[in-house]
Amino acid sequence: MARKFLYVVVALIVLATAAAFAYRLWGVGMMRMAMVPGESFRDQQRLTAADYAPDTMWLARPALRGNPALWTPAGYSPRKTAGGAAVFFIHPTSYLNRAHWNAPLNDEEANNRAALFLRGQASAFNEAGEIWAPRYRQATFGAFLTDQRAAEQALALAYGDILAAFDAFLAEAGPTRPIILAGHSQGALHLTHLLKDRVAGTPLATRIVAAYVVGWPVSVANDLPALGLPACERPEQRGCVLSWQSFAEPADPSLILDNYDRSTGFDGKSRRRNAMLCTNPLTGTPNAAAPASANLGTLFPDAALSDARIEAKRIGARCDARGFLLIGSPPDVGPYALPGNNYHVYDYSLFWANVRADAVRRLAA
Repeated sequence: MARKFLYVVVALIVLATAAAFAYRLWGVGMMRMAMVPGESFRDQQRLTAADYAPDTMWLARPALRGNPALWTPAGYSPRKTAGGAAVFFIHPTSYLNRAHWNAPLNDEEANNRAALFLRGQASAFNEAGEIWAPRYRQATFGAFLTDQRAAEQALALAYGDILAAFDAFLAEAGPTRPIILAGHSQGALHLTHLLKDRVAGTPLATRIVAAYVVGWPVSVANDLPALGLPACERPEQRGCVLSWQSFAEPADPSLILDNYDRSTGFDGKSRRRNAMLCTNPLTGTPNAAAPASANLGTLFPDAALSDARIEAKRIGARCDARGFLLIGSPPDVGPYALPGNNYHVYDYSLFWANVRADAVRRLAA
């Protein structure tokens, strides 16, 4: 277990350092030069649900040997009884190479890094049920630094893989089992489209326990109505959406706000100055504030980065007017926050035990 957590921390360091170091050293312009692919977008054959039949197409899947989503820190363990929810988790960006707009499915570094993230993120759901997490031809990190048409095409290709994997997941999960949907960062972006295209207005919506759209902005006015599920208003509510983006204080979310205010939502209208959905994971409710005493457990690595412990009551959280989750003074969960005191990398680990309890509670409902 200690070795597995060390790998998680290393993965976080790689992703956060790549972004933060490049930004601080060169600024956004030079970071684009360093990380945006120079090649033209290369279209590829679309995948189908049948392509996701082999275990090799999944990072996590029930009965998969070495399933990284089954990791837990000391004092916790995965669900021991059959049943529970079927959890579909979409991992964040793990492909940092500028050689291609989309990660090759057999890219060992990207797949290993993605599996490591499942240990620190998807693991929060392994008490609520069984977890499926697909490999997919994710858009490279540089796709989020440019307005080039190729970036949109890369994200569309990645989303096509998610759709195919989701169809395979539904076939395996069966026609009646409760479903939890979750993702982070790029994975959360794809999850918003999945909710809009495959859940909203369909019988499947009645099976959704909750959708955790974490680390990606969701406009309450422009996006949420298209997702087919309301925001979670009560901690025991089922069939609803949770979303947050973590910042320590003083927070500078200007990089996110600049892009958000220039963008349009699912309704085709400008998001400018519209609030983002902010669920406080300590309460399971929107636009809430909670003291550190409400935190059931944050993941803290030791000084040698060789193990981790869960500590409760260390970090509080409150939603601000624009929809960012503020956590107070920068916590000592690791030195790899992004510019502006952005704790994006730690969106799940800051509230790991609360997310775990939230999923179990909503499933029980």
